[in-house]
Amino acid sequence: MTVMSTRHILLGLLASGPSHGYDLKRRHDERFPQARPLAYGQVYTTLQRLVRDGLAEVDGTDSDGGPERTTYRTTDDGTAELSRWAGEIAPPAPFVTNEIFAKVVVSILSGGDPAAYLRAQRTAHMERMRELTAVKAARGADLATVLSADFALNHLDADLRWMTTTAARLTNLTAEVDTA
Repeated sequence: MTVMSTRHILLGLLASGPSHGYDLKRRHDERFPQARPLAYGQVYTTLQRLVRDGLAEVDGTDSDGGPERTTYRTTDDGTAELSRWAGEIAPPAPFVTNEIFAKVVVSILSGGDPAAYLRAQRTAHMERMRELTAVKAARGADLATVLSADFALNHLDADLRWMTTTAARLTNLTAEVDTA
């Protein structure tokens, strides 16, 4: 099982043709609008590893009147690796690790107020949902932005439903945690 990685994203972006690191970073940030933007250093380090591993190669360099830029392209092995990765089914996580749940339990263990924590977390989730709804409803929002926002909104909604259920069960959870 291979997880999503910067290397696969960059291979995917290179699939459309040779590119400079600067262009790859810009296109990543455009294509994956709700993802964490890539740092230039991460792009160039990943490109160097792709070259080292035979998945990409230097296509050429040019300066175009400015600093020298190296152009990269995928190799046949890179294309095969990308195809293999893109075709893999992403299995559901075998273990669920959730920072919110951990904080509820730790709050109980340390004598905190898990109900207050859940209320505050709910407020933060609702604010983020409002932001994402505005992003996807913005004039000119492209489909990638809308789909990315929908993905995040659905996950936040699932978290909110879990928080509601957990808040209703706090008395029982506290009793279990305290007796364990």
